[in-house]
Amino acid sequence: MPAPSPNPVRSVSAAERRRVATATVIGTTIEWYDFFIYANAAGLVFAQTYFAPAGESTALLLSFATVGLSFLFRPLGAFLAGHFGDRIGRKRVLVATLLLMGGATTLVGLLPTYAQIGVAAPVLLLLLRILQGVSAGGEWGGAVLMAVENAPAARRGRYGAYPQIGVPLGMLLASGVLALMSGVFARGDAFVDWGWRVPFLLSFVLLVVGVVVRRTVEESPVFRDIAARGATTRVPVVRLFRHHALLVVLAALTFAGNNAAGYMTTGGFIQSYATRADGPLGMDRTAVLASVSLAALVWLVTTFTAGVVSDRIGRRSTYVLGWVFLLVAIFPMFALVNTGEVVLLALGLSMFTIGTGLTYGPQAAFFSELFPASIRFSGVSISYALGAILGGAFAPTIATALVQRTGSLYTVGWYLTGIALLGFAATLLIRDRRGIDLGPENEEEQARNPIYGMHRGSTPAVRATVPAHAGKDDRPL
Repeated sequence: MPAPSPNPVRSVSAAERRRVATATVIGTTIEWYDFFIYANAAGLVFAQTYFAPAGESTALLLSFATVGLSFLFRPLGAFLAGHFGDRIGRKRVLVATLLLMGGATTLVGLLPTYAQIGVAAPVLLLLLRILQGVSAGGEWGGAVLMAVENAPAARRGRYGAYPQIGVPLGMLLASGVLALMSGVFARGDAFVDWGWRVPFLLSFVLLVVGVVVRRTVEESPVFRDIAARGATTRVPVVRLFRHHALLVVLAALTFAGNNAAGYMTTGGFIQSYATRADGPLGMDRTAVLASVSLAALVWLVTTFTAGVVSDRIGRRSTYVLGWVFLLVAIFPMFALVNTGEVVLLALGLSMFTIGTGLTYGPQAAFFSELFPASIRFSGVSISYALGAILGGAFAPTIATALVQRTGSLYTVGWYLTGIALLGFAATLLIRDRRGIDLGPENEEEQARNPIYGMHRGSTPAVRATVPAHAGKDDRPL
């Protein structure tokens, strides 16, 4: 058995870091393209093609409920991926999640409608969406650990932002392809008849590319060191909840606020609200999808910028800045959407995604620095999955129900404000541990006092300082 390196991250070459960054961006982009294609189609098509017998309003709620249903299965994916990721490695799990997501998405594109096979159609649609949820629950944790655990301490925010931008890239690609089909290749009824299927079938090509790319990178140096030491944990999730349950809850709440905000656009609610023929706006579908694509581009830029900035001012400070932007933008965004003008809708969505990006960019590094090495995959994955349930799972459904009940879009604004304030409060309770040593030899320090007020006077707080050598062995991407 080879001797573990005293600092495995320092032995990673700049070329390998670039390969890992490329692989995580491509892989997460494909994963979230698949996920967002479904969310967009749920708002635009599935109520008509799979749930029409329930009646127009109920069909739309059921369609959005299938989006939320997948979130309930994210913890299962997170538990499985965390268990195997902490025991057999990050890389193998990432290839498995990509295969599961791509396979399920391709099958949605081939699925007959309710008119063709009856009730079996929505049942099969639900099953395939559940598989997407299981995959998404395991994908994020593995991708961010591959990026962050390969990074020098001074640049974890920057490297961690690469898998983060895969989410807005996936959204940009999904809304862009749907807009292209709706506006060019399958206009009008053709889009509902067959045009929506093409983006789902395209997933198979992307799947092949993603698997090839992911197989070219090496395993995370931190996991290699854990394996060399024989320090894997038998049942990681049991240890996680025995010693870090409160930390998991607080981390989940920080993501819940971000996720609820993000799913106003990525979950299809705004698209449905703006384009429904019987709705208050009745806007052109292609124009709205193009506006969402522009907002995704803004989200991408602010997400990456936030990751880089978090290396300078800290993860927590970057989050706080993002929460302020998000809270200030909620009601102006809805006011601009309600004008029914495409340019103003695009402006409102783009403004709103600035805060979303600032609270998403530092998340990979922030979560990775919270948990001990041997249970880190479980910690970040389960926190992320629980936050997704609390935040984005049924956000489009709740928003739709609020508008149907009250007739006012601004009730959704109060809902978002409340959940964003919860995320803000949770962020303030968690210590910023920027620069902490992530190696398995430092687990005792990693387990100490991650929350303000814990063990006061008995264990010292971990200093958020960057080691003197950090970043000197690396070049910028």
